[in-house]
Amino acid sequence: MNADQIAHYIRFTPWANEDLSKFVEAVKFARAQLTRQNIWSFGVGDAVTFNSSKLGFVAGTVEKVAIKYVTVRTPRGLYKVPANMLKASKEVAAVA
Repeated sequence: MNADQIAHYIRFTPWANEDLSKFVEAVKFARAQLTRQNIWSFGVGDAVTFNSSKLGFVAGTVEKVAIKYVTVRTPRGLYKVPANMLKASKEVAAVA
């Protein structure tokens, strides 16, 4: 089953509140595991990119890796970015 099929099945099948709570817990757990996996894939000095709703596409370098967020130095300053939003970049951003 792919994600769309699972979502369709959940939407159009009658569920008890207890069942839906179990689904929510499973999704939260999976998201936390993914975040942990992503957070440790970045190290200080790595070139990264992310897409910001206010700034658009932003490139920078990793300054610090914390439990939930990665601090990224960009030409516009420092940003704390959730690890799930970051993508590794092959080019190092020009950071002043």
